[in-house]
Amino acid sequence: MPKILIIEDDTSFCQMLQKFLTRHNYEVSTSYSIKEAEEKLNDSVFDVILSDVRLPKGNGVTLLSQIKAESSKTQVILMTGYAEVKTAVNAMKKGAFDYISKPFTPEEILSVIENALETKPTSKPKEKKEIQKEERQTHFLVGKSEKSKKLQQYIQLVAPTNMSVLLTGESGTGKEVTAKAIHTASKREGQKFVAVDCGAIPKEIATSEFFGHVKGSFTGAIEDKIGHFEAANGGTLFLDEVGNLSYEHQIQLLRAIQERKIKRVGSTKEIHLDLRIIAATNENLLKASEKGDFREDLYHRLNEFSIEVPSLKERAEDIMLFANYFLDKSNVELEKEVMGFSEEVKQLFQKYTWPGNLREMKNMIKRAVLFTEGDTVMVQSVPDVVVNGTGESSASNFSKSEYEKERILNALKQTNFNKTKAAKLLEMTRKTLYNKISQYELEV
Repeated sequence: MPKILIIEDDTSFCQMLQKFLTRHNYEVSTSYSIKEAEEKLNDSVFDVILSDVRLPKGNGVTLLSQIKAESSKTQVILMTGYAEVKTAVNAMKKGAFDYISKPFTPEEILSVIENALETKPTSKPKEKKEIQKEERQTHFLVGKSEKSKKLQQYIQLVAPTNMSVLLTGESGTGKEVTAKAIHTASKREGQKFVAVDCGAIPKEIATSEFFGHVKGSFTGAIEDKIGHFEAANGGTLFLDEVGNLSYEHQIQLLRAIQERKIKRVGSTKEIHLDLRIIAATNENLLKASEKGDFREDLYHRLNEFSIEVPSLKERAEDIMLFANYFLDKSNVELEKEVMGFSEEVKQLFQKYTWPGNLREMKNMIKRAVLFTEGDTVMVQSVPDVVVNGTGESSASNFSKSEYEKERILNALKQTNFNKTKAAKLLEMTRKTLYNKISQYELEV
């Protein structure tokens, strides 16, 4: 079992980090000062040391030289809440393995520790480019179910290419996270990833939002503006809910993709594009194109490679894996120290149908962690919909459509039937909400 020493004067943060790493099978010791750390170092040899940069009566960089002199095999990772990049780079020249800026996510610190344990110490420091590259890494949780493995295979297969990708799947399945994973595994990893919610852009300003404008080109254009296409140039442009685009803007999008060049509104200067398009939808665009609601030629341009992101119900083996992942994130965000779930809660999670998928699980677990007073999430902290809506019988009695219909009605009531506010509360676009209201024949 790898041995880790945490040197951190913030006792609550230090203890929380200790519990988190212990839960992930590390032997963890703590010290709250340089003097206490020196005593621990005299008694034991550690595989990894996590040290805060700023400590009482000294700092982690000063201690670094001493640690490396006494044990060259020990990897040192510096933690800082001050974003002292220059200090961190200098520390890496002196032998630190890496640095991580607070606040960091649980998966980020685990990734850095795992890399430190896998890397043999070397006197050669990392180049600044390597440091910056590591900071841009997007952590993608790969499940163990067959559906999750297939998803990861597709990501690894298409990422190195320049093909346009269309992500399909139910709402809340993590299509944007999947798009980021494709970008991170691609040759464009070092460039920008720009995400655009197509349904949230008002029709009147969509052209300007996509392609930018020059000062004075229309009323309200008080300065030059860079559009999403230009901002993503060289990298990846992610078009979420692409089915919500108006027919007029579908034509503009098609032209930009075909010609690989754009003009800002009010400008004659052409801007040449080198970017990758990843689009996402929870609608059936092929059926929409057959009805004439979505251009068939645009559909085929976007759909050079299609990936269906599976629902959580289809990834039953991964439910507790994702649950623990969101538990760790919630602990950090809420500054809590909840260690796990009761057996009863675990059983409820496995039986529940998760109609809102990962988004629902993330929100529900964060709420449960907030309401948990001890170190274990008990059934009292879990929403009634999970407790009562379990089992195969409830899947038929309380179907996804009924669940969605109930959510929409509740949101409308909460917002006094203000559809704009209700759409925001439901985390969907106004157009999607109007479509759902029509689909379920709701009288509002």
